[in-house]
Amino acid sequence: MAAGPKRGPGGPAIRAVDPWLPGIPSRGKSRQLLSDEERAQLAKIATTVRFKKGEKIYSDGVPAEAVFNIVSGIVKTYKPGANGREYVAAFLYPQDLFGLSEEGRYVNSAKAITPVTAYALPVAALRRRLSKDAALDFHLIAKLSHGLREAQRHALLLAQRHALSKLAMFLQLLEHVQSANGKLPEIYLPMDRSDIADYVGMSLAAVSRGFRDLAAQRFIKIRDRRHMKVVDRKAFEKLAGETGRPARARSQ
Repeated sequence: MAAGPKRGPGGPAIRAVDPWLPGIPSRGKSRQLLSDEERAQLAKIATTVRFKKGEKIYSDGVPAEAVFNIVSGIVKTYKPGANGREYVAAFLYPQDLFGLSEEGRYVNSAKAITPVTAYALPVAALRRRLSKDAALDFHLIAKLSHGLREAQRHALLLAQRHALSKLAMFLQLLEHVQSANGKLPEIYLPMDRSDIADYVGMSLAAVSRGFRDLAAQRFIKIRDRRHMKVVDRKAFEKLAGETGRPARARSQ
């Protein structure tokens, strides 16, 4: 883990849909939860760390020394399986938090899937800061609530029995995250197909075949391995919401 004394402008930032504010839909735009003063206070205890693509950030079960706040890049958290497979729990993006623990130890492993820059917030110093700032504590709870909702969506995705519905839900989740600050023309896939397979609980071959089927049935258009676009919004949303029956081939 490479570390340096530099700190990014403004200090740590967390963005989420605040669950306590009325009128903000669960799939609407997120907002910056921390005030400038709160960010400045966290910057005083934060250190900038950088990780190369594929570098492990920490392993599950080891003592949790820091909580991380992503500045740039994408991180995955996962559980290593006995067969060497990584069971992906979440993909994390800029302004997300990760590294929370149970009984003082990390509950998942974390790895950079792109080059990552993050703030490392020492657990002891963060605990002291939260004990003095009720508003900051509240905003961190709001971010954790946001994370819990994402975990619930992941659980629903894994419960799907049909491949196309799983992949549609996955793309929907990505679109939700990436459009938080404005609608995007395409969905960007920063992770490899193997990471997607580990997240949705499918084989690598089934993921590749599923994306081809989604394109063949005109739910999406694939520009390349990293970029996809929803071309039939109504049908796509219906497919992503299906829980009990397989997708039917649509008339050409």
